Order: sequence, then C-alpha cells, then structure tokens
Amino acid sequence: MGKSNNVIVGDRGESLATNYLKKNKYKILETKYKNTIGEIDIIAKQKNVIVFVEVKSRTNDFFGAPSEAVNTHKQHKIRNVAMSYLKAIKKTDSLVRFDVIEVVGDTINHIENCF
Repeated sequence: MGKSNNVIVGDRGESLATNYLKKNKYKILETKYKNTIGEIDIIAKQKNVIVFVEVKSRTNDFFGAPSEAVNTHKQHKIRNVAMSYLKAIKKTDSLVRFDVIEVVGDTINHIENCF
C-alpha cells in the first residue's frame, strides 16, 4: 500500500524545510527524531542554539495557517521530546528554541521562537 497524500505532502514539506535551514546556515542534527514520547521533525543548530522545528505542510491555506495546528497539547509534547533528547545527549544546559516552519505549496514561512 502506498503513502497517503498527507504523508507525501508532509514528507515534501520536511524536505523543503530541511533544505531551507541548510541554506540559512543551520546545521541539521536530526530529522524525524523519535523517542518513546513522540517525534520532532527537525533538530538543528544555529550558532550555539539547539532549534527544535515542527514542520506543518499544506497544499493551500484554505483551512487556515498550518502553524495553527501546533496547539498547546502539541507544544507540550514537543517540549517533552526535546527535554528527553537533551538529556540523552547530555546537553541539558544548552540554549534552545522552538520554531515552526509552515510550508504552503512552495512557500516557506519560518516562525522563530514560536512557543
């Protein structure tokens, strides 16, 4: 059975977001990072800051901005996955930031320090 359209759109968005971050001098540490708590789409480093990135992709914005899907529950889960990641790599004293990258069609909107 093939991938659903949502998975295809999501994978494409994550690929575009990863390339965008690389072009903007971010070092990609992990993509599709998973642990027992959940998943983070991209973990990157910008200078001395570890950046946890949630990518939200849509083919259009008919139902609103993709970032609106990153609700309080999702933010809490991402924070917990991030803390677990930092403990695993023994970097609990690192500076961190949580970003959202919206991908609508071919347009990228990077929202830094989103939550």
